[in-house]
Amino acid sequence: MLNLYGKRKVCLVARVVSSEPAKQSRKNNHSKYETIDVVYLDNITKIVLKRPEKKNAFSFEMYKEVCSALDDAGQDDSVLTVITGQGDYFSSGNDLNNALRAFKGSPDEMVKETSGVVRNFVCKVIDFPKPLVAMVNGPAIGIATTILGLCDLVYASDKATFNTPFSKLGQHPEACSSYTFPRIMGLSKATEVLLFNKTLTAREACNVGLVTEVFPDATFKKEVWSKLIDYATLPKNCLALSKQLIRKVEKEKLHAVCEREFELLNTRAYSDDAINAVQRFFQRKSQL
Repeated sequence: MLNLYGKRKVCLVARVVSSEPAKQSRKNNHSKYETIDVVYLDNITKIVLKRPEKKNAFSFEMYKEVCSALDDAGQDDSVLTVITGQGDYFSSGNDLNNALRAFKGSPDEMVKETSGVVRNFVCKVIDFPKPLVAMVNGPAIGIATTILGLCDLVYASDKATFNTPFSKLGQHPEACSSYTFPRIMGLSKATEVLLFNKTLTAREACNVGLVTEVFPDATFKKEVWSKLIDYATLPKNCLALSKQLIRKVEKEKLHAVCEREFELLNTRAYSDDAINAVQRFFQRKSQL
């Protein structure tokens, strides 16, 4: 797992997660969002990616809504926050239809706005003040895999798989995976995953440290939720401050890595590799 020790002296951020009750306004709050559900239960805030017809692909709107939900969850009275998917997929990653959405402005402006929304999502996860748990209920592709390197715990169904097909799409690693993956799984395995599109099974992902624990799919939700209920009985501020202590030395580095990754992605957005890959994607889609 990540080695988070450093030589710098760590100063705890004075800010502690809000202790003000928010249960009434946050409990089972479905109506606020279109692409996700947010449910408060057992002192846990659960964010459910809810585009099963699109395999929970991240649309422009979903990125924004997850960011909003993370802002709320960071300040509510929950002890920890969970992200999971509805249906068979955790998430199929970035929705390539984002490139086709209506936009007033130049192509460069559209790239900057789109990458800014994704970068904001990554930064929200980096800065999230409470324990953040991923419940990977099925396949995770692209950013749905890379973001796991920033989560505190990753529990997976044995039907889950993990794939980052960046090279096939003329793209590059994001969500700090160019830094976190080599630290988590070693340089050789990270290279196989990030450059050469190696798909990991849940067991393989667990063996290299990306996944915390794997559960049988039939009992996945029940077993994981039982474990999380136990965790949610622990002191909220104690957990939040301990997370800050562990993560503080890494935050500055992670934000710098995130910035470098998006600089490259923006520069390469209209490369021949990227354009040809997107064209091939939509050609295959039109033939289905």
